[in-house]
Amino acid sequence: MSALLDSGNDYEPAALVLRKLGRADYQQVWRDMQAFTAARTATTPDELWLLEHPPVFTLGRNGKREHLLDTGTIPVIQVDRGGQVTYHGPGQLVAYTLLDLNRRGLGVQSLVHLLEQAVIDLLAGHGVEARRRHKAPGVYVGDRKIAALGLRIRKGCSFHGLCLNVDMDLAPYSMINPCGFAGLQVTQMADLGISASLARVAVEFHQQLERLLDKPNR
Repeated sequence: MSALLDSGNDYEPAALVLRKLGRADYQQVWRDMQAFTAARTATTPDELWLLEHPPVFTLGRNGKREHLLDTGTIPVIQVDRGGQVTYHGPGQLVAYTLLDLNRRGLGVQSLVHLLEQAVIDLLAGHGVEARRRHKAPGVYVGDRKIAALGLRIRKGCSFHGLCLNVDMDLAPYSMINPCGFAGLQVTQMADLGISASLARVAVEFHQQLERLLDKPNR
């Protein structure tokens, strides 16, 4: 599906730079996020990176390896985001939000809420009712998780972000306890009858995020 997210940069007038990275190696993008955040200044524009990764499991800073059940040949990377273990693979939209929270008047929880709402509103546009859960960040349709969240805040700026299952192989989720919850089931947009391409979902997520970031008294 990498062709659906062509590489290239689009500069948006709302001071949010959109970068479409295609299918990109997890560790390289992680290093790039760290470098971007370390180098940014008070005037650096915020950025949204949209991409997909080759198959990989990632384990958060305080993640417990007991939640890795049988990962087979899929690599496992310990990273500096919050949260437990999740899976990334082709057909999943990954959205990395590199935002100056202080400048935008956002706290960590308000950013989590905003990202969840962007997915909830996106799915509502396709006739699917989704919701958040208390003390279990992410977005759920019924009892199944469709989007996972994991953030890192450094000097008031965020990186990492969320992943939304669009049309992918969900089998690797059976190799872990998703987000640290044994038996948690996952779903994806394709299984909910939504036939939108990854590229279309990327556009819709960007639109929803911009709308919420620009919303007064959010």
